[in-house]
Amino acid sequence: MANSTLELLGLLLTLIGLIGAAASTGMPMWRVTAFIGENIIVFETRYEGLWMNCFRQADIRMQCKVYDSLLALSPDLQAARGLMCCSLALGGLGLLISLVGLQCTSCIQNNDRAKRMVLVIAGTMIIMACICVLIPVSWTGHVIIRDFYNPLLIDAQRRELGEALYIGWVASAFLFVGGMYVLLLQSAV
Repeated sequence: MANSTLELLGLLLTLIGLIGAAASTGMPMWRVTAFIGENIIVFETRYEGLWMNCFRQADIRMQCKVYDSLLALSPDLQAARGLMCCSLALGGLGLLISLVGLQCTSCIQNNDRAKRMVLVIAGTMIIMACICVLIPVSWTGHVIIRDFYNPLLIDAQRRELGEALYIGWVASAFLFVGGMYVLLLQSAV
């Protein structure tokens, strides 16, 4: 009974991490305009994401435009596109594969070694998904912070960390804990 509860907890944490990774991937809020120095134009906020950039004016709703070219993106956002999509694929496959190896399923009967191997593969895929989320989110965060403190940039070019980065960091933590639960479950099978 306790193992079934841990299995469901691991799956739930992985699912929450996948939802967070998907939200972070789709959100246009990876970089946000910084209001510092004399750049106090509160009438307009600019957001930059993986797939589009958006502008929000004071009393007007947000207007978004998809990037015209892949070359319009900085290298960190170009890499983030691929890695975030890989994380969603790896995490989703890991979640589906882990369903086969759970004790409460009867997909593999009378073969504990095969169930353990399935859980090891699934847990490894989920941990790899965690890494694929953590790399682009941390890299983009590093670039934003480095540019923010760069004295050669004017204030209008400075950006702040967007909400999508925070969601990505939390999602990677959920994926890590969920993947570790799935990996540790294989010893209980």
